[in-house]
Amino acid sequence: MAYPAIWQGFLGSLFMFAGSIGIGWIANGSPMIRHPIVIALRTEGWGVTTSAVLLTVGAMLLVRSWLRLGQRMGTWEGNSLRPIVWAIAAWSLPLLFAVPVYSRDVYAYIGQGRLMMEGQNPYTVGISTLSNWFSLGADPAWAEARTPYGPYFLWMEHAVVAITGAQPDVSVLLFRLLAAGGVLLCVLYVPKLAELHGINGARALWIAVANPLFLISFVASAHNDAIMVGLAVAGTYFAATKRPLIGILLVTASIGIKPITVLLLPFIGLMWAGAGASWPRKFGIWAATAGISFGVLFISGIPHGLGMGWVWAITDPTPGFTGYSPSGFLGQQIEFLGNALGLPGNAMADILRSVMKWGGVGLVLLLMFRGDHSRVVRRMALAFAALVLLSPIIQPWYILWFVPFLAVTGIRDDWQMRSLYVGVTFFVVFGAQDQLSVWSFVEVSVDLSSLAFAIALLFAFYLVFLDIHTRRLLVQGRLSRWVGQNDRRLLHRPPTIR
Repeated sequence: MAYPAIWQGFLGSLFMFAGSIGIGWIANGSPMIRHPIVIALRTEGWGVTTSAVLLTVGAMLLVRSWLRLGQRMGTWEGNSLRPIVWAIAAWSLPLLFAVPVYSRDVYAYIGQGRLMMEGQNPYTVGISTLSNWFSLGADPAWAEARTPYGPYFLWMEHAVVAITGAQPDVSVLLFRLLAAGGVLLCVLYVPKLAELHGINGARALWIAVANPLFLISFVASAHNDAIMVGLAVAGTYFAATKRPLIGILLVTASIGIKPITVLLLPFIGLMWAGAGASWPRKFGIWAATAGISFGVLFISGIPHGLGMGWVWAITDPTPGFTGYSPSGFLGQQIEFLGNALGLPGNAMADILRSVMKWGGVGLVLLLMFRGDHSRVVRRMALAFAALVLLSPIIQPWYILWFVPFLAVTGIRDDWQMRSLYVGVTFFVVFGAQDQLSVWSFVEVSVDLSSLAFAIALLFAFYLVFLDIHTRRLLVQGRLSRWVGQNDRRLLHRPPTIR
């Protein structure tokens, strides 16, 4: 009986597709912007208002459909994987053709591809060196910014622009197809990696890939993180099944998309070293793992003269903070309190954020050196989570970096799942009002960001307090009593990783 939820989610995706036409990010140089329907939806007050409502309601319908899909799967016995795969496919299809929403980073990819085509190095210059760069739709924040991406994604950007001639709409579609390849890797390897840990593969896939934040961020927004995560999950699976070289190469490919997954290499090395390995063997394997990975990346930097320019993304992170990150939020409170007491609040907040950031690094090191070998993937997941959650800057899709690894090693139907529900819903609500593309001359009777935020909050209130199905799930925190007991049994089944 999973199909009612699947159809509801498909309707939500269709709503998002329709809404994206009026308030999604369309490049100024796109011929789509001259279509009569698009003109009406983007220049008339009723058009942008209707689009904002459709986009927000559609996103929240996806949230409800995801929750109800998990409930309808019941005990997760039998062929439970098929409905989850169908849900992912059905919910992704309309988003594959939507105008970019929640983010316009995909247009920066086009600009960086143009830089590559013109023989410029995206590690040293921003896209402002390009003629007519703004017509490609990129956020001005990318104008002077060096790319934080690895060489392999720069190759992909170069290839896309070479094929499309930087035509924005076709380029977006090709980048979406690349991101869909990352989603497909997750669909293939999340269940397999979960089964290695005695976790139901269908449930892990539902948690990690079918959730609306994953599909919106990786399909609708076309973030290259989808490729990074897909390669990382695949590489971890091969390393966990005693094929370390393939695992290292796949994780290296992931680093070549976004360097943050360099964090995975020490844990891949531990899988290679095997259970009961001595410390000299572990250090030797770590050295070999790093040598293979960085050697491949060094060679990969020779074409186009890119070198090891990607290293700056790790050693020179973006300054500042986001107000909803733990360190950002706590820092703001410390700053306010310090200033109220006549103390240097700003300096105190900076110290707190630095302590939390380096505390995350410390936890990574601790999890590298301490813990059971049979839980090495879990340790890797916790290390990834610590580094992300204790960083001063967290973008909504950053939590998707580590959720798949937590899902394959077990997320219990208690406070753990409720925390995920809250996190996913928060970022879907936040994204619905955060980036709406509305021209300044359009006259509307109400602020569209406020309208979208109010609709999303009311829908969330409905899910928690009024909907008889989701209320039980969100308040009690269990899909069902049986599933909670079953998950505890699965979580304590000895994993097959050795």
